[in-house]
Amino acid sequence: MRADLHVHTWASTQSGAMKFLRSRDCYSSPLDVYRTARARGMDLVTFTDHDSIDGCLELLDRQPDTADFICGEEVSCRFPDGDIEVHFGVYGMTEALHRELQPLRGNVFEVVARLREADVFFALNHLLHFYRRQAPLEAYLRLLLEVPALEVRNGAMLASHNAFIERYARTVQPGWAGIGGSDAHTLRRVGTTWTEVPGAADAAGFLAGLRAGTCAPGGVNGSVLAIAGDVYGVVARYIASLTGIGPSDHEGFDRLACLAFSAGSLPFQFTPALVAVVGKIKERLTVAAVRDQLAQRPSCGITGFRVEQAD
Repeated sequence: MRADLHVHTWASTQSGAMKFLRSRDCYSSPLDVYRTARARGMDLVTFTDHDSIDGCLELLDRQPDTADFICGEEVSCRFPDGDIEVHFGVYGMTEALHRELQPLRGNVFEVVARLREADVFFALNHLLHFYRRQAPLEAYLRLLLEVPALEVRNGAMLASHNAFIERYARTVQPGWAGIGGSDAHTLRRVGTTWTEVPGAADAAGFLAGLRAGTCAPGGVNGSVLAIAGDVYGVVARYIASLTGIGPSDHEGFDRLACLAFSAGSLPFQFTPALVAVVGKIKERLTVAAVRDQLAQRPSCGITGFRVEQAD
C-alpha cells in the first residue's frame, strides 16, 4: 500500500512569510486533497497540517465511513538549545492527544515523551531544514536517538539533501523506518512522493509496517520549480480568497488593504522565484557544511556512525 505521508490542506492556517497578510500555508480543501491523492494512486490518505487536525475532522465529518484515511498532524516544537524549530509527522492522531501536545511544544523532548507514551507512530521531518548552526551539531543530531523514524524523502527538499539524510539515518539505526511525503501545499504535487509498505491490506497493516520499518520512500525529490510552483499557487489562492473565492480570513477594510497590497506587489512577483532559488542555495550549503563537519568529527556524538559510510 502507498500513502503520501506529508500533505497540507487549508487547515494549515499560518504562513511563515509576511504574517501581517494573514495568508494560509495552503488553500486546498480536504476533500480535494483526498480525491487528488486517491486519483494519483495513493491507497491511503493522510493530512499533516501544521499543529491542526481540523482538515482531518472536516473530511471525516463529510465521509465518516472512510476506511482509507489516517488522521495525521505535523507538530511543530522547539529544540531548546539554540531554539531550533522541529517538525514531527504524527499518524493516528486523536483529538485528545492533539490537545495534550499543545502546551508541550516549547520543548521537543517533552513532545517526544508524550508521543511515545501515547504509542503512536511519528517521524522527524526534513531534519536539516531549520538547522543553521544555532546549536552544536552533535547536540542537535542527538534528536535522532529520540525518534522511531525519519522522513528521508521530502518532495520539497533537494535530492542531495534527501539522499544524505537517508544514508546518514541508515548508519545511525539500521532498519529504521524511513518515510516519504510530498510536503505539498497545493494540489499540484499531492501524491508525487510517497511511502510504500509491502503486504499491507488496510490502514492498520500500513501503520504496523511503518513501526516495523518494512517501508520504503518513493517518488520525486524537490527542486526550485517545486517550491516556486507551490508559492505561486498559494499566492494565487490567497488573492482569490480576498475576492471571496475559497476560505475567507479577511473582512471590510482589512480585505481592501490586503487587496491593495496584493495589487501593488504585482510588479514584484518575481520575488517568490528568487526566494526559492536562494532557499535552495542555502539548503545545498547547509547540507555541505554538515557533511564537512561530520567528516572532521566522524562520531559527532552518535554511537556507531562513521562519515565514510554515510557520505
